[in-house]
Amino acid sequence: MAKILIIDDNAGICRILSLLAKDEGHDVMAASTLKEGLEAFQLQGFDIIFLDVALPDGNGLEVIPQIKKMLPSPEIIVMTGHGDPSDAETAIRLGAWGYHLKPLSIQALAKTLQSVIKYRENFDSDSKEPLDIKLEGVKSRSPAMRDCLKVLSQAAKGDANVLITGETGTGKSFFAKILHKNSSRADENFVVADCAALPHSLVEALLFGSEKGAYTDAKTDRVGLVEQADKGTFFLDEVGELPLDSQKAFLRVLDDHQFRRIGGKNVLKSNFRLISATNKNLRELVEKGLFRKDLFYRLHSFSIILPPLRECLEDIKPLAFHCMSKTCKRMESEPKKFSCDFLEFCTLYNWPGNIRELFNTMETIMLQTPDEPFLFQKHLPEHIRIKVTKNLVNTKERLQQDKQEDKNVCANTVLSFQDFRTDIMEESQKKYFLSLMHFTNGNINDACKISGLGRSSIYNFLKKHHINRTGWSPTP
Repeated sequence: MAKILIIDDNAGICRILSLLAKDEGHDVMAASTLKEGLEAFQLQGFDIIFLDVALPDGNGLEVIPQIKKMLPSPEIIVMTGHGDPSDAETAIRLGAWGYHLKPLSIQALAKTLQSVIKYRENFDSDSKEPLDIKLEGVKSRSPAMRDCLKVLSQAAKGDANVLITGETGTGKSFFAKILHKNSSRADENFVVADCAALPHSLVEALLFGSEKGAYTDAKTDRVGLVEQADKGTFFLDEVGELPLDSQKAFLRVLDDHQFRRIGGKNVLKSNFRLISATNKNLRELVEKGLFRKDLFYRLHSFSIILPPLRECLEDIKPLAFHCMSKTCKRMESEPKKFSCDFLEFCTLYNWPGNIRELFNTMETIMLQTPDEPFLFQKHLPEHIRIKVTKNLVNTKERLQQDKQEDKNVCANTVLSFQDFRTDIMEESQKKYFLSLMHFTNGNINDACKISGLGRSSIYNFLKKHHINRTGWSPTP
């Protein structure tokens, strides 16, 4: 339940908003002046404030900075009967959640209220349910990603192999590094082998090392990646690209952590913890004979499936803020703030490149806006703005079409009251005379006594409804 304050001198609007909020189970208070509203806030504190602009004792926009400084800091939804683009910009710059024009749309306000409540709940859950892992400043609010973090937290406490899967750009390498840093091997090497970049002819030499003279260019002894990972973590990135021959050789190393360098005779040992990652479906590769089944089962004692960013919209704001902060620090510039329309466009875009695309987009924007304190949707790349705008237009058109179709269906299927009443009467009459014939065994004299009707009337009703007096059922 949220505590909501309405500051508006229009009693009708206060009443409508109060009913809207109370229907959702929230605690609501209304004030007709700025003074009254600020005093109420100082005494009680509120989660959400619906704020009018033109009030008897001042401009609502002018008190937004004062309200935002108070604790607990509320979300402010501005309402006005005299919309002005510059006022809308001012409201967003000052930290308002949204800007609504009067006459108010109840549907739009209800949607906004639900969004704010959800945002506040997710924000609060960050502090109520802390995870016992270090995330380098990144916070997740989406249920899907927090489930992944819980699995990561469990995996970090042990030494079992971990397989991380997900679309390109979902953060598989980042998760692998976080897992290493939160494990008992955090002070040892984190060695990466990008299987997609390893030349097939040299895979085993790069993995296991080589002795001088093992092949033409082997002029000295070379330490392989597996050996470098001793006591630390070995990360096989894009493991689905590992050649079948190399899979067999690596499986033997997983069994006893022993290996020989190419051209070498001595058996070496490496006590590494294995983390693998891929954007491919390894089960399908196994079925096609492109990946060893025994290796597949050895890779994922723990399995972490990272969701795409489009399924974790709650994480867009903290991720964008994290990237912005790091970029500003690197550029030695002041941190920027996000407008509501900037974040709205970000959440309406499907981010096919996932987190990697979001970070690349943010870094580009930061380089292009060195002196601007606020980021608006106009700062987003053109292709993102076009995609979102087209989707919004298409969605609106579909809604209008659906609404028209609903009207047509209603017009074609809903009867007038007169027709409805006539149909009900006809059906009731038919049932009555069927029951009457059944009860009297078709005896008209008895039917007349019970119904109070004359013989001619009963015959007329039986004929009208095609009821067979002897069979007590409608005639075919």
